[in-house]
Amino acid sequence: MVTRVSKVPPSSRYDYALVTVRRSTVVAGLFAATILTGWSAGATWLILARDNFTGHMIKRETARQYAYEDRIAALKAEIDKLSSRQLVDQDGIEARVAELVTRQSQLETRQAIVAALADSVSSQQLISGRQARASAPPAPLASTPASPSASTTSSISSFVPFSRPMPVPEIPGLRREGEARTSQAAGAWEQSAIAAPSPIDARLGKVERGLGQVSAAQIRALGRIEASVTSAHQALRSVVTEVGLEADRLVATQRAPAVGGPFVPANIDPKASPFEASVIRLQPRLQAVEKLRQVVGALPVRRPISADAEQTSPFGHRLDPFTRGLAMHTGLDFRAETGSPVLTAGAGRVVTAEYNGGYGNMVEVDHGYGLTTRYAHLSQILVSEGQQVAAGALVGRVGSTGRSTGPHLHYETRMDGEAVDPQRFLKAGQRFFARD
Repeated sequence: MVTRVSKVPPSSRYDYALVTVRRSTVVAGLFAATILTGWSAGATWLILARDNFTGHMIKRETARQYAYEDRIAALKAEIDKLSSRQLVDQDGIEARVAELVTRQSQLETRQAIVAALADSVSSQQLISGRQARASAPPAPLASTPASPSASTTSSISSFVPFSRPMPVPEIPGLRREGEARTSQAAGAWEQSAIAAPSPIDARLGKVERGLGQVSAAQIRALGRIEASVTSAHQALRSVVTEVGLEADRLVATQRAPAVGGPFVPANIDPKASPFEASVIRLQPRLQAVEKLRQVVGALPVRRPISADAEQTSPFGHRLDPFTRGLAMHTGLDFRAETGSPVLTAGAGRVVTAEYNGGYGNMVEVDHGYGLTTRYAHLSQILVSEGQQVAAGALVGRVGSTGRSTGPHLHYETRMDGEAVDPQRFLKAGQRFFARD
């Protein structure tokens, strides 16, 4: 392009020069202006985009920090909650241990009661030997090493480490996502801590089950004693009834034994448990059986001579061995060797111990309740008048003194002075003592 310069007419105030620019120059300028404008716009956009990216990164990091802080706070709250629960559990364990100690003390007291009842039943022969063995109480309470002592319990820390380690927290996302994950992790941690079995709870549960078994065994033993005492009471009454006496009347006339001491009431509540109810129910039965036992112990129901001694003459009418006429035989005759032991048929007091006409050497024992027994034709008298003798005591030896044809024992049973058949008493005693 060619630039031309023309002159302006002189009449103009100003002079102008006409410049002619080539097209290529204009295109180049426009291109340069376009590039400059694009560069300016790009630079401006980069500056603005950089500011937005920085803000977004700051916002993301802030949300991440908040999520971490929230999770840490939640875990701390769970730790505090579980620690408080551990404190509550410790208090519960201490209460359970105290309850177990009380129960064991109660069971030891009950064991002493059961043992005393069993010893009383066995030593006083209220029941037969077989029943006494069946009613034996369980073994004494053994110490329970599994039960933690007070010192062990007190040493348990409230912050016992969990059996499982704390899970490593995952990298959280945004704030809301971090809260959800934190809640899930805390819940899983709590469930794992709760589900973990406690060895202390297991041991205490084992002790509780053991004490429950001992308690049940004691109640069963007491039930066996009660059943045996009831059976003995019926058997003793049957003996008294079989010999023709009234059990209630004999028990009512029996003198109270010489016992005493300060009154210390037993702290037993019959409404507390079946054990206490059985003990209270058993007491009057034991007293009734003891009184009947003393009655039966005095009754002449035992054989006065050894079992191998032959009975040669029964009670009742017979031919007299000397006159060969009909006579009344007021007792039983047992043939035995001279010197064989003669035993009392029941407990009582010796009222006669001397030579007595046709009886020869004779011992008479008063058993009370209007009953007496006579032991005649003795070769030797081994007791004295007024002496108290127990059932089965040695009172003399077989002989042939008095009106006798040979060595034998003449045995009589008298009720209110009248001779009665001794077999009625001996058979009742034989059936009673056969229970062993």
